[in-house]
Amino acid sequence: MPKLALPRLTFWRGVLLAILAAGTYATFLRVFKGLAGSTNLTDAFPWGLWIGFDILCGVALAAGGFTISATVYIFNLEKFRPIVRPAILTAFLGYVLVVVALLFDLGRPWNVWHPLVMWNPHSVMFEVGWCVTLYTTVLALEFSPVVFERFKMTKTLHVLHVIMPILVVLGVLLSTLHQSSLGSFYLIVPTKLHALWYSPLLPVYFFLTALTLGCAMTIVESFLSNRAFGKELDMELLVPLGRVALLILGVTAVIRFADFRHRGILGLPFAPTYESRLFLAEMIIGVLAPAVLLALPKVRQHRTGLFLSALLIVMGVVMNRLNVSITGMERSSGEIYVPAFTEIAITLSVVGVGFLVFALAVKYLPVFPEHEMKDARPPVAPDALHVAAQPIRSLPMPAIAVVALAFVAAGALGADGVRRREVVPGPPAPAGTPALAAALASFEAPAERTFPQAPDSPGPVSFRHASHVDASAPDCLSCHGNSYSFLGRTQAPPAGLMHDTKHCGGCHDGTSAFSVEDDCAACHKSE
Repeated sequence: MPKLALPRLTFWRGVLLAILAAGTYATFLRVFKGLAGSTNLTDAFPWGLWIGFDILCGVALAAGGFTISATVYIFNLEKFRPIVRPAILTAFLGYVLVVVALLFDLGRPWNVWHPLVMWNPHSVMFEVGWCVTLYTTVLALEFSPVVFERFKMTKTLHVLHVIMPILVVLGVLLSTLHQSSLGSFYLIVPTKLHALWYSPLLPVYFFLTALTLGCAMTIVESFLSNRAFGKELDMELLVPLGRVALLILGVTAVIRFADFRHRGILGLPFAPTYESRLFLAEMIIGVLAPAVLLALPKVRQHRTGLFLSALLIVMGVVMNRLNVSITGMERSSGEIYVPAFTEIAITLSVVGVGFLVFALAVKYLPVFPEHEMKDARPPVAPDALHVAAQPIRSLPMPAIAVVALAFVAAGALGADGVRRREVVPGPPAPAGTPALAAALASFEAPAERTFPQAPDSPGPVSFRHASHVDASAPDCLSCHGNSYSFLGRTQAPPAGLMHDTKHCGGCHDGTSAFSVEDDCAACHKSE
């Protein structure tokens, strides 16, 4: 009987296990000791980290689902289709975890279903509860084709594809309603919420920041998926999201300035108070720094620069939500709220479960379908491709200075992972030009290439360009525009590596060409 292979314990897996263990212990305390015995919440300050981060930030961080879905299905921008599935998965997990976090915060979590049958249409919480419930259901239906595709349920898939536009429109409507309604929570406390964050325009601010965060989270998620799962980072899809985020940042800043001027508090952010310092930190980290970075084309088209800009936006929105829900309410409550260990442990464990489930979904479900990742990408401007591939030292000095200041303000930022080599194509000649005609006339396929034989391989493989390329109209970018780093190998590759989707299996999948599993002798020649 074969032994069960356990996953290798890495540093980050160890961190995740520690977080989950602490969260399990904190959950035990929460269940058996109640809110009073396990948190620092009081009657004077009843909403803390679980509302400020787990609910307000959690809903906002999941805004990429309705943002990207609307972009593809409503505005018909098909080039963004490759990132629809991961965006919807992130949104679905985000909303499910928001519901889980709400169960921790409720004094009687078993009554969470009451708003569904005990209607109070005059309550903002009632509206948000219904919207979150319905939108979570819509997200489950939007993501279900990925599961049905995995189990080849073609009839169900056909039905879902027919009704998908209706689901998307419904999802955008519901998400728009409750993203703004989260800001409406605080309209009823004008004398309690600090003037730096209270505004009659709070619902507008919450909606606009959710849109900005939807773009930023898609960029951050794509970057981290590339580092963690080896999924290609499509700069031609993400750079436009950076431009949209910059536009919404500008609109939000202008509205906020006009609001401050109308209320006569333009000087309040510079007052020597605790709230003013946190407000300025929120604006510098979440608005000014990313706006300056995204306004520089060379930074916006640079993969690391774009990621850092998006990460600053995420940090800024998180700071805003925490400032609204915690910082802005402390002075009027007369208390200083500091989350208890159990509150922090449960919040971290909820986030950790989200990462874990996302990783498992990517591993076992077609969240990143290979055919969409290839076919949906339009041609990219040559300058954008080359700028995107430059190392971080090519960023202009002002951009590096802005990033450094943001790092000092926010702490060390970064993502662990293995840097993967990319093959960046040179600029193609425009169609119909004399240069292209001359290149086609003189095109000659490279000589046959024999790859070294792996120890368990049935024989060496000879690769012939002539059988893979149409000499009358060669399309080198269709292969060399992807991560085919195996072309320069001088040593035998690990067993089975050449069959995966980053190598021969990318095309020889039984659809584009015969499968690598069909006939070994078609490629491997015995000596």
